[in-house]
Amino acid sequence: MSVFLTLLGKILPLYFSILLGLFSTVFLKCDKESIAKILLFILAPIIVFNATLNVKLEASVIFLPIFFFLLSTIIAFISLSFFKKIYQDNTSNLLAFSTATGNTGNIGIPLAILFLEPSIVDVFIFTVLASLLYQNSVGYYITAKGNFTAKQSLIKVIKLPVLYAFLLGVILNILEFKMPEIFLDYSDYLKGTYAILGMMFLGMGMEKIRTNGGFDKKFIFYSLFIKFVIWPVLILIFIYIDKNFLNFLNKDFYLLMFIFSIVPLAGNTVTVATLLDVKPEKISLAVFISTLVSLFYIPMMVYLYTS
Repeated sequence: MSVFLTLLGKILPLYFSILLGLFSTVFLKCDKESIAKILLFILAPIIVFNATLNVKLEASVIFLPIFFFLLSTIIAFISLSFFKKIYQDNTSNLLAFSTATGNTGNIGIPLAILFLEPSIVDVFIFTVLASLLYQNSVGYYITAKGNFTAKQSLIKVIKLPVLYAFLLGVILNILEFKMPEIFLDYSDYLKGTYAILGMMFLGMGMEKIRTNGGFDKKFIFYSLFIKFVIWPVLILIFIYIDKNFLNFLNKDFYLLMFIFSIVPLAGNTVTVATLLDVKPEKISLAVFISTLVSLFYIPMMVYLYTS
């Protein structure tokens, strides 16, 4: 129990940042869009570049984002075929998209900083690219029911500054370029800044949560069940197979994968749903509830895993 409380104590400050974000929007009238631009166009590309530059590009590291991208895609299409039998409208598309990805950026990266070694944190950030690429390619297709063409989806991916930061990091990594020492501490500060601002951004988005028509018990149950039960079970099955038969990854990567699987629903799904006008009130409420549940769910799962 003491270990669980210790883990909870580590996570609580992150959720305090969510309250700060809500406070800054409600009382200080801070601009959420400006924070989003800072996260998307400045901080995210820099930390992805730094992580890609610093990771050792070996087979096991490259495997992780490929694995999670394929897993998200498989979960999305299997879920879609299942949910189409339950919902007769595009709710099935939204559920399939949202449950196949998680908040690996704004919540996952802070968790990685808390629970992983610094070198493994870089690998985690490198792996987050799987979520970004899924959300902006396969995810768009599924949510829009084919309204986006292949060309339009490709353009959306090409516009991501994170993609270019990733490519530049890979190229310089291959060329064995090393970050000057004077920037090493600064890069750590940027990770911390991203973690705090990312959590505050979640809070800023809660001011205008739309609940009118959003409380769909089935929608919330399915989204939480797949994200908080199916995802970690699938990862634990893979870890068991690899540990006993394949021996491809190590225990640090196992913990990385497990943390990747237990984050709540991604806030970006609300953005996509709003953009396409596909039940944004339902997914915004589901994301809010999953984020609250994860306050106790995440330390409990980490405690059970490490025990």
